[in-house]
Amino acid sequence: MEKLVLAIGILMTFGQSGFAQAERIPASAGRQEYIEVEKNVRLHVTDLGEGQPIVLIHGWPLSDAMYEHQYQYLSRKGFRVIGITLRGFGKSDKPYGKYGFDVFSDDIKVVLEKLQIKNAVLGGFSMGGAVVVHYLTKYNAAHVAKLALFAAAAPSWKQREGFPYGISDEAAQGLIKQTITARQDLIAGFGGAFAAKEGSISKNVEKWLESINLEASPYAMTESITALGDLDLRDELIKIKIPVAIFHGTQDKLCDFVFAELLNKGIKNSYLVRFEKSGHALFVEEADKFNSELEKFARQ
Repeated sequence: MEKLVLAIGILMTFGQSGFAQAERIPASAGRQEYIEVEKNVRLHVTDLGEGQPIVLIHGWPLSDAMYEHQYQYLSRKGFRVIGITLRGFGKSDKPYGKYGFDVFSDDIKVVLEKLQIKNAVLGGFSMGGAVVVHYLTKYNAAHVAKLALFAAAAPSWKQREGFPYGISDEAAQGLIKQTITARQDLIAGFGGAFAAKEGSISKNVEKWLESINLEASPYAMTESITALGDLDLRDELIKIKIPVAIFHGTQDKLCDFVFAELLNKGIKNSYLVRFEKSGHALFVEEADKFNSELEKFARQ
């Protein structure tokens, strides 16, 4: 009997040491998906790949999810690609409060500091283009070595004295009213205006972009587009000293191609890449060209 008990004890000891699960090696790289920029306000961040950082800011009323194709491409080309969703949009927190360009720039600064980003390529689409220009001039290009502007709503989205381009004040007020009274219809109508022509992007891509837009806070939509109408960056362009690439669709119905020409003229160290087959949605209409041109600019 004593021999049997001893044998069972030996087997149990062997089982505990020989068959116990080894300590797990984490599969995650340990990066944060949410970063707190102020008390009770967290921004959603997509952070993929290794190497030279490329930081991307979305347009209105999208989120960092819009850069799906860029994440897939750049993270496999030796870059660390980071998408930041501004407060009020996508999966980021949507607090009551201010939604101006100082706030957006301050938030981006906190994210870049917490991620310890240096010498990044900072890119912005549409309203995000105005955001990154404002960030660059407010913080003297902190953490940033190069700037990329994609169909940017800059230097001024709205017509004003000495600037006959862009949306009229009446049309801007109408759009702001729609964000309050007919937001779903407004978003549903973006599909037709986004592309150069019908069929430039598939119906499935249209639905995908619409679903991203619908995640935005209605309040944030109204406040941010109002702030964009008040923003005039014309005098800020001369302050930009780092290299700048300007990507713009020649058939853009939402931010006229003249914006790109004015940015190119106003920013000394800049060059313009024309997307002849694209409207406003150049990042999906000509995704291959967009990705390869961004890669080329980042490597220069």
